[in-house]
Amino acid sequence: MIIDFHTHSFPDKSAEKTIKILETKGGSKAFTNGTTLGLVNSMKDAGIDCSIILPVLTRPDQFKKTNEFAVKLNEEYDGINDVRLISFGGIHPDSSDYKYELREIAHMGLKGIKLHPDYQDTMFDDIKYMRIVDYASELGLIITVHAGTDIGYPDHVHCTPQAARKVIDEVAPEKLVLAHLGGYLRWDDVEELLVGQNVYFDTAFIYNAIAKGQFLRILKNHGDSRVLFATDSPWSGHKEAIDWFNNMKLSSETLEKILYKNALELLKS
Repeated sequence: MIIDFHTHSFPDKSAEKTIKILETKGGSKAFTNGTTLGLVNSMKDAGIDCSIILPVLTRPDQFKKTNEFAVKLNEEYDGINDVRLISFGGIHPDSSDYKYELREIAHMGLKGIKLHPDYQDTMFDDIKYMRIVDYASELGLIITVHAGTDIGYPDHVHCTPQAARKVIDEVAPEKLVLAHLGGYLRWDDVEELLVGQNVYFDTAFIYNAIAKGQFLRILKNHGDSRVLFATDSPWSGHKEAIDWFNNMKLSSETLEKILYKNALELLKS
């Protein structure tokens, strides 16, 4: 089994436009067309069994439409199909009633939320995020956060390892996932401030960016029970990501934990 813990898909009518905008802004070519079917086809080609889809709200008024789309997608891909898709929910830090919205997300049956401090223009250690993380944790939700540099917004990092450590110290969330191995392109600080803390790292979009030695050191010191296989599809290819892991020469036990066992435990907890 392989579970991709960090993917994106967009509604068919807006996917082409969205992908073009993001490709231009980030200077990175997408591996799929950004649709749900594009994601599913890529998964099948690479032997991926399940993907977690992470929607991002760029405005508070997107809450209802985005989360209803997530619920509909989950119902469509509930395990009857060849592959499983599980969409998390989305919430914006400027929500007028974050507790109500988080309860709605939990009531909808969504297993977690995605936060993107760069797209939402808020530092991760801002009190607005602190409150969301705290209450989401109380509700048992998984919280996945874009961490480190975003290639579309390279000049201002809103979730630095320093900010993430402050949230961990003050809120102590049980199910926090810092994307991009704790902080894209900030891995020296990740090693100093986040390795060994009670937090998960996913491996989205790290494959051509991190040195093999540093990845292996982070994995060893943080522990293989808190690392989740992820691609950031459509921004990394599924086959390419799996090949990268195979070239790491990890033990079968560690590889199984990263590819699916850790994700299964987190999703079931």
